[in-house]
Amino acid sequence: MKQPRAKSKDSSREVLDRCIEHLQAKKGEDLLVLDLTRAADFTDFFLICTGNSDTHVKALADGLIEGMKEAGYRPWKTEGIETRKWVLFDFVDVVVHIFQSSSRAFYRLERLWGDVPVERIEEEASLLQTEQP
Repeated sequence: MKQPRAKSKDSSREVLDRCIEHLQAKKGEDLLVLDLTRAADFTDFFLICTGNSDTHVKALADGLIEGMKEAGYRPWKTEGIETRKWVLFDFVDVVVHIFQSSSRAFYRLERLWGDVPVERIEEEASLLQTEQP
């Protein structure tokens, strides 16, 4: 089954930006974007994020999937939710990798794709509004 593709790089950037917002809202750490538009034909971007514990990785994954569903985006595939060491969400043009720090250091996706443009996402307040009790 062939994966559906977004219509343009702009629409894949929109998906990417929404993913970034949701991960920042849950305090995702060390966010990196790998631009694969010229290096791969299976996706446009990898978004890599670190969670500092099993619980944090689960919160990041839950926040991402809930927020993206509310925005009308559903992942084509997910993996690793049960183990919480490396969780992957495939939104077709954007693949999100949420790692625990030890798994991220072991797999080193940044190094594997070392010849592609990389954008470090600075820690800043999320653009998402959180409800106050």
